[in-house]
Amino acid sequence: MWLDNEFPAILGAELHRPHPAYVAELACDPTVVHDFRAQPGETVALDRYRYWGNPGTKSSRERTQDQLVGTANGRGIVKEKVFVSLREYTGPADIEDPNAPSSLKVARQTLITAQRTLLSTRDLARFHQSVGSNTLLDDYRRWRDRVFMDELFKAEAQGKADSTQGGYYFPDNHTNTSGTVATYGSGEDAKFRPIRDLMPVVTDMRKRNIPAFPDGLFRAIIDPVAMRHMREDADFRAVTNETGQGLIDPRQPWLAPNASRFLGMSAAYGQVGSVAGQTVMPSGFPYEGVRFFESTNMPEKSFSTTINADVGGSGAGTYKAAPILFFGMQAVGVGVGGEDAQVLINNNDDYGRHISLIWSLLAGFEILNKDFVTVAYSFVY
Repeated sequence: MWLDNEFPAILGAELHRPHPAYVAELACDPTVVHDFRAQPGETVALDRYRYWGNPGTKSSRERTQDQLVGTANGRGIVKEKVFVSLREYTGPADIEDPNAPSSLKVARQTLITAQRTLLSTRDLARFHQSVGSNTLLDDYRRWRDRVFMDELFKAEAQGKADSTQGGYYFPDNHTNTSGTVATYGSGEDAKFRPIRDLMPVVTDMRKRNIPAFPDGLFRAIIDPVAMRHMREDADFRAVTNETGQGLIDPRQPWLAPNASRFLGMSAAYGQVGSVAGQTVMPSGFPYEGVRFFESTNMPEKSFSTTINADVGGSGAGTYKAAPILFFGMQAVGVGVGGEDAQVLINNNDDYGRHISLIWSLLAGFEILNKDFVTVAYSFVY
């Protein structure tokens, strides 16, 4: 039987390669602590930074010549420790029961055929597809991407977001009471709109002193349906239709007409682009102080509410809601133990008739600052 001993190691390295379909980790830019000696069940400490608070006034900071400053009230950096418990995660999951473990099983004949194809065509992409490697990699990336989003969703447990705390936000700032959102009456649109909804969300985030990313913007992961609602809005389209300096220069796409459509080297609002024929990660697109990243991997949510028929609703009922996750830096942390993500092979190969592979990860994920996150929704109707 053909078996390349380096195959699991090479495939394991692919687990760390970013994929343009899964943008949550790229957008979050999480705080990461790696402890190579840690074992399952042990903890890794992540830092959660705070601000000193009230800056005082000019007169309150003034000192006289005979006043003693001293060291009695010395202050250090306001920093809390968040302890993340390391757990072992594996994939793929069982098809019949997502909570049960499983493995990728490849038959001997499939491996031999794939090897011959690789040797004759040197098409590595076709090789990985034929033995299921791409499916295994996608399973890990899809799971990890959803984990980051699930951590951000924890912020909505704090209640309605405002200028003092993070939490949830429904269109027109409606309140959610035990899963039932306040009624949208006559003329009240239940879709997330730029001026009515986005601007208050960003204003409250600024008032909370949330640290922006190095480009000076907050970030958001947005469901494609919520993105469609944004694009349908006349105010949004007015901005994207503004003219620039003429023809598109691929080196400076932000200078082109309709600039926010071309950021990321593509006409897809900063999504997956291409440079010199190579796929590049999404750059997102900036709008109203936020850099948006669209994701097709967001969980589906639904809430009970009443949406009046004159705005397209069907009265009282359960409506789907497309999520938008707004956040600043240091919102999520990751603790990693051992060798990080890797692909492992099972030596029980039934006399060389097949091999079984899994991906394995020893890590812990945790939201660090719920006040740094606003979980917004746009109703689908």
